[in-house]
Amino acid sequence: MLQDLKLKEFLEKTASKDPVPGGGSVAALSASISASLIAMVANLTIGKTGYEKSEDEMKKILNIASNVSKKSVNDIDRDSNAFNEVMTAFKLPKSNDDEKSKRKDAIQSGFKNAALVPLEVAKDAIELMDYASIMVEKGNKNAVTDAAVAAMMARTAVLSALYNVKINLSSIKDEKFVTETSKEVDKLRIKAVELENKILSKVQL
Repeated sequence: MLQDLKLKEFLEKTASKDPVPGGGSVAALSASISASLIAMVANLTIGKTGYEKSEDEMKKILNIASNVSKKSVNDIDRDSNAFNEVMTAFKLPKSNDDEKSKRKDAIQSGFKNAALVPLEVAKDAIELMDYASIMVEKGNKNAVTDAAVAAMMARTAVLSALYNVKINLSSIKDEKFVTETSKEVDKLRIKAVELENKILSKVQL
């Protein structure tokens, strides 16, 4: 599994001729890094003098961020598996009409899954941006820049994942699915950019 590779091994595999891991897996990794940074800021805030009023909220966010980080790590492999599912479908036999029909359905199903996985990553990452915003405002001020990086990594995860959604939508014949998913993509893209600008405006560089 990709998630079990050492960092150097993952980077080498990403740089290789192998199409996986690709942008979708890297988007999931970015979300996991964002969640981990949010958890770190929460840990640096809990129990510290002057942050007593935020204690309960920090503990709640710490639990959520820890879970999202684990989920996002799993999404690294889910995205690559979705790509492989499409490739497997293309290799199905097509010597008669029945086989052609089954192959076509498998390909379309694969492309839909390959769009839905990164869409889920984008949705998770958007939520992380909200938590990063809270960390910037209420978290340990000595770690405010870490919260800002968490926001940027989450924004990168959102937009990177959405690129992968869009490229898969271009191969899907289900017009209703494409239209509805495209609307979600547009909303998430706009929200991610707006949130990042809002968050970073509160952090001096």
